[in-house]
Amino acid sequence: MKAVARQIVRFRIPILMLSILLLIPSAFGYLRIKVNYDILYYLPDDIETMEGQDILLEDFGKGAYAMFIVEGMTDAQISRLKNQLEQVEHVDNIIWFDSVADRSIPQELLPEAYYELFHNGDATLMALFFDTTTSEDATMDAVEEIRAIAGEQCFLSSMSAIVTDTRNLVEEELPMYVLVAVLLSCLVLAATMDSWMAPVLFILNIGMAIIYNLGSNIIQGEISFITMALAAVLQLGVTMDYSIFLWNSYRERQEGCPDKEEAMTSAIALTITSVAGSSLTTVAGFIALCFMTFTLGMDLGVVMAKGVVLGVICCVTVLPALILTFDRAIHRTAHHPLQLNGQRLADWIARHSQVLAVLLLLLWVPALYGYQHIQVYYNLDSSLPDYLPSVQANAELSDRFAMSTVHLVLADSDLVGKDVRTMLDEMGEVDGVQFALGLDSLLGWQVPEEFLPDEVTGLLKSEDWQLILISSEYQVASDEVNEQIEALNEILKRYDPTGMLIGEAPCTSDLITITDQDFKTVSMVSIGAIFVIILLVLRSVFLPMLLVLVIELAIYINMSLAFYTGVTLPFIASIVIGTIQLGSTVDYAILMTNRYQLERSAGQDKRQAATNALASSLPSIVTSALGFFAATIGVGVYSDVDLISSLCVLMARGAIVSMVVVVLLLPTLYLLCDGVIQKTGWGKKAIQEMASPNADETRRFTR
Repeated sequence: MKAVARQIVRFRIPILMLSILLLIPSAFGYLRIKVNYDILYYLPDDIETMEGQDILLEDFGKGAYAMFIVEGMTDAQISRLKNQLEQVEHVDNIIWFDSVADRSIPQELLPEAYYELFHNGDATLMALFFDTTTSEDATMDAVEEIRAIAGEQCFLSSMSAIVTDTRNLVEEELPMYVLVAVLLSCLVLAATMDSWMAPVLFILNIGMAIIYNLGSNIIQGEISFITMALAAVLQLGVTMDYSIFLWNSYRERQEGCPDKEEAMTSAIALTITSVAGSSLTTVAGFIALCFMTFTLGMDLGVVMAKGVVLGVICCVTVLPALILTFDRAIHRTAHHPLQLNGQRLADWIARHSQVLAVLLLLLWVPALYGYQHIQVYYNLDSSLPDYLPSVQANAELSDRFAMSTVHLVLADSDLVGKDVRTMLDEMGEVDGVQFALGLDSLLGWQVPEEFLPDEVTGLLKSEDWQLILISSEYQVASDEVNEQIEALNEILKRYDPTGMLIGEAPCTSDLITITDQDFKTVSMVSIGAIFVIILLVLRSVFLPMLLVLVIELAIYINMSLAFYTGVTLPFIASIVIGTIQLGSTVDYAILMTNRYQLERSAGQDKRQAATNALASSLPSIVTSALGFFAATIGVGVYSDVDLISSLCVLMARGAIVSMVVVVLLLPTLYLLCDGVIQKTGWGKKAIQEMASPNADETRRFTR
C-alpha cells in the first residue's frame, strides 16, 4: 500500500487533470440518462397484471389511460373538445357518450344507465386511452398538451398525470436538494475541521465522485426518480467519513514528519487499508437491496454501491491531489475548530453506564411494538402535495362520480355475449363497484354487435381479447379495494380462466404482496452479510451479534418514532431504511469496538478500556453522524415529494439515533460481556501488534 500511495503522490497533477477530464463524459452520461417516474414499472414482468399491460398495448394499441372530467360545458362543446383532444399526438381514442350515440344507433335503444355513466349535473366524464405506456416521455408530453387545451374547468385523473406532476416537481426541486445538502455539510465540516479551505476541497472531491457515479448510470439505460433524487445526497452523507479519515491521518503524520509528501503517502496507505474495510458494510447494505423482487431495490442498490466504491477511489486519489495542490490555501485559512471533550463525556457515561444501559434496554419493548405497527401507504398520489393538478383531479373524480380508480378486464373475445353480460352484472354487484362497462353493457340486449362500425367495436374488442372498464369508489391500496379485486378476480376466473384484471389498483395490490416478502428478504440478507464482514474485521464470533443487535435497536427506535408521532410512511421507506441505517452506521460500533479490543490487548482492565474506547472514538462518531445528518435533513425538510422527504428524514434521524445508542449502550455491554468477548475472539497476536505504541495512534480512527 505504501508503494501505491507513493505513486499517487508522485503523479498527483496528472491524477488531478485526469479527474477533471473524466467529468466531461460523466456529465454527458448524466444528461443522457433516462429517469423513470413510474414506481409500478419496477414490478416483476412475469406477474399477471404486468403481462396484461403488455397485451393491452400489443392487441389494442393502448398503454396508459385516464379519466377526463369536464365542467360547465354543453354536449356540443364537449364534443368539439373531444375532437381536439383526439388530435393530440399519442391519444389513441376517447370513449364518451357520442362514441356510440352519434353513430347509427338510436339513443332510445341505448341503456339509460349508459348516459348517466358520463354525466353528473354539469360535470361530464370521458375515458382517454394513449398508445404509449404510463411513464413514457411521449405520454407525459401528451398530458401537458391536454391540460393546455382543456383549461381550468377540466381535470385529468390518471397514473400518467401523477407521473407527470412527479417529474415536474422533482426536476424543479432537484438542484435545491444538492445545494441544501452541500451547504449544511459545509457548516458541519467547517465547525469540526481546522481549516476553512478543507471543506471546500472535500465537497469538490465528493462532488466529482457523485458526477462520475451519476454519469456511469448511462450503462443501466435508465434509473428511477427516487434513485436520481437521493443518489447525490446519500453518497455525500455516507462517503464523507472517508475524506475525514484521510484528513485526520494526514494532519497526524505532519506532526512527526515535516515533509508533506511523505506525510500524505503514509496517510493514503493507512486510508486504503482502513477505509476499504469500512466501506464494505455500507456496500453490503446497498447490495442487499438488489435481492428485492421489486426491482426498484436493485436500481437504488446498484447505483449507491457503485457510488460508495467511487467515493473510496476518489478519496485516496483525487482528494490527496487537491490537498497537496492547495496546501498554502489550507494553511492560510487555518482556524481553531470546535472540539468535543470526549474524555469528560466518556467519564460521565462510565459513571452512569448501568442506568443508561437499563433505560435503553427497556426501550426494546416500545421500540419493537412501534416498529411492528408503523403505518405505510402504497397510494402514489399520497406522496404528492394537494396543490398539484393530478391530485386535484383525483379528488374531483371521487367527489363528482364517486370514482377513485378504474380497473381493466381483459377477457377472451370469443366469450359468449350472454355470459359476458351475466359476468358484468355479477361484477356490478360487488361492493364498491360503480359500473362495469363493456361492449355488451353498452349495447344492452337490443343491439347486435354487427350493427356497430368497426372503429367503434375496435375501442373495446380485438381479435383475441375484449376490454371491460370497471369503476371503483374505493381508493387504490386500501383494504376495501384489495378485497374488491379478489372478488372481481374470482368472478372473472369462473367465466374466463385466462382473463386478467389489470390497472393501477391490481398492480398496487401485487406491489403490497411482493414488497412484504422483499422486506423480510432484504433484512435477512443485510444482517447476514454485515455479520460476516464484522466477524472478519473484528475476529470474533460474539461481537458481530452484539453490534448488529445494538444497531437493530437503533433502527427499531428510529422507525417506531413514526408510529408514536402518527406519521404514515411510504412503503419503500419501511423496506430500505433498515438496511441503509444498518450498513452506514454500524461503523460507529465497529470503530469503538476495535478501540476496545486494542485497549484490552494492551493490558487495560475492562472498565478503563471501555472508557478509553469511548473517549477516543466519540469525536469521530459525532462528526460522522452529524455529517450524515446534515447531508440528509435539509432535503427531508425541503422536499414536497413525501417519498423523498420521508426517506431523508428517516436517514437523518437514524444517524443521530444510532450515534446515541452506540455511545450510551455499547460501553456497558463491553463490561457485561467482556468474558464472552475475550473467549470468542481469535488472532490476538495481530491485535496486540495493532496495540503497539506506533500503531495505537495510527489506528485511532480505524473503521
